[in-house]
Amino acid sequence: MKRVTGIGGIFFKCKDPIKMREWYKTHLGINTNDYGATFDWKEMSDSDAKGSLTWSPTKETTEYFEPSKREFMINYTVENLEALVEELKKEQVTILDEIAVYDFGKFVHILDLEGNKVELWEPK
Repeated sequence: MKRVTGIGGIFFKCKDPIKMREWYKTHLGINTNDYGATFDWKEMSDSDAKGSLTWSPTKETTEYFEPSKREFMINYTVENLEALVEELKKEQVTILDEIAVYDFGKFVHILDLEGNKVELWEPK
């Protein structure tokens, strides 16, 4: 079974997300919005297959990364989230929540070996 297929997003804490987004827009030319930015790409092996990576500065007081104490969270894309979660349970990986379904895909959060919160995303 294929597990992670790519990186779907990078989220990091900062003192002022608005100023941080503006700095990256001004100095590095990143086309930011209220959430950060999205970088679209196509699969090399299948030019019809599209993907994206979300880049998101987040308020340093966010509780979204908890229980991790890290300043960042990485989102990995997967192909079959339900099957992967079942395998991870068998492997005694800590699953933090139930699979959530949205218009843009399915999500679940796990902890890695050092307690870092990891977001798994099956895009639609």
